[in-house]
Amino acid sequence: MSQNLVSDKIAGLLQQQGAEYIVGFPENRLFNSAAALGMRPIITRTERVAVNIADGFARMTNGERFVPCVMQYGPGAEAAHAAVAQAFGDRSPILLIPGEHARAAQVHSPTVGAAEAYRAITVWSATVNEPEQGPGIFRRALQQVLGARRGPVLVAVANDVLYASAADDRPWEVSYPGARRSQADPADVDETSSILAAATSPLIVAGQGVLYAEATDELVALAEALDLPVATTLNGKSAFPEDHPLSLGAAARTRPATVDRAFERADVILGVGTSFARSLYITPMPPEARLGQIVSDPRDLATGYDVGFACIGDAKLVLRQLLERLQNGAGRTDRGNDDVRARIASTRREFDEAWRPRLTSDAAPLSPYRVVWELMRTVDRQRTVVTHDAGHPRDQMVPFYETVVPHGYLGWGKSTQLGTGLGLAMGARLARPDWLCVNVMGDAAFGMVGMDLETAVRCRIPILTIVLNNGLMGGYTEYMPEAVARYDAHRLGGDYRGVARALGVHAEAVEHPDQLRAALERGISCVASGRPALLEVMTHEEPTMAGP
Repeated sequence: MSQNLVSDKIAGLLQQQGAEYIVGFPENRLFNSAAALGMRPIITRTERVAVNIADGFARMTNGERFVPCVMQYGPGAEAAHAAVAQAFGDRSPILLIPGEHARAAQVHSPTVGAAEAYRAITVWSATVNEPEQGPGIFRRALQQVLGARRGPVLVAVANDVLYASAADDRPWEVSYPGARRSQADPADVDETSSILAAATSPLIVAGQGVLYAEATDELVALAEALDLPVATTLNGKSAFPEDHPLSLGAAARTRPATVDRAFERADVILGVGTSFARSLYITPMPPEARLGQIVSDPRDLATGYDVGFACIGDAKLVLRQLLERLQNGAGRTDRGNDDVRARIASTRREFDEAWRPRLTSDAAPLSPYRVVWELMRTVDRQRTVVTHDAGHPRDQMVPFYETVVPHGYLGWGKSTQLGTGLGLAMGARLARPDWLCVNVMGDAAFGMVGMDLETAVRCRIPILTIVLNNGLMGGYTEYMPEAVARYDAHRLGGDYRGVARALGVHAEAVEHPDQLRAALERGISCVASGRPALLEVMTHEEPTMAGP
């Protein structure tokens, strides 16, 4: 029962801002205060997965809604660090509210303060050490999470403050602008339009900023108006429908040949909603191309490459400005007989034909590519979100899983921690309970986070998990050849479906391709009934990847 504590005021404020859930691991008084108000607690097995759940929820709602992520001071805050680093790398707008050591203990070494420890991997962090500081600090935090939406935000609250009595019975109320969208300077729009119109072989690279701006329709309209090929970043995968004749696919570490062929020809590349950051998991920009950007934050300009032109503004609004400019007569110049769509279709056809033997392989143990192929043909891609895990599952899925609606694929990975996909899928399901949410992971990733399948069961978060079990750590042999040759250091083992069953999950094995489609259908049916499902698919090691 409420005692008018500071934790009660915080929980009330979070509920006012639309929070329906609170995720994390105790001890943190906010769990009790939030539950008293009817906010559903999602208590995970690890703090890391709790952060991943908040991360997945934020991505699926375009940062317009949030799940507060709370944990204990000290060890709880320390255990969450890795997942926050992942969210920071991908700029996921999540709100973290760890407890903090009591005020009298904060001055003693080796006590580690959360706000200070997290400063490098949050966009803003602060500590509430007095009750009267709370409203102001949370106002600034909420503006960062729901307004700027550039990454994790942390507010640590001293444990004795959480349990302290509030000054009065009035709820905390704060006012802040929230998200604000702006157009670009018309002169910058004119320049961008002119450069695109004069280019011989322009293309667009769309990042996750298109998803956050809900700008897919405008992006499609611009691409069609100028016959512009469109690739996406890994994080931006699903920002442009991949069944569109102008789609190149995702320009990731592994990618379809359409990306490389288009990049080889490109003289102008316009990045929309992407910072052009350099990463192992992003296709490098071709050195001969002139680069431009449309970004909402000027700090994202020229981060990884020289950039020659730019528009600062919301992707949706700026794309509309470009479309209006085109309607007023700034059309593209004649590119001769260059049939962009036919060239993309020809390259895609050659690529598909080259890879079809692996995608339709009848080998047993199964090819992981056959799993991707069957998954794509079994689910309703209009109402399904799929996410990969780190390593080979990502590299094998991204070029071949064709996504057709925004958020039909949840791409991630500036940092690439094994096991992240499980929590992301759970968060996606909380955000979109009417969608099927699928997490594809390897056996190594299962070892990192598999116990949190019990969280999905206990907290009624039905997702479908597919474990690609090849009994080893794929791709690691080249980094430790002596360890592998002498000691089989890359080998793994375990009965993962047995573990899942013990945790209350519907689980079954798939050992032959003929079993896969029916197993997928049973898993989907089980999820639809409200129970998490796991398919352990016995696969062979597949070192061949799509790319140059």
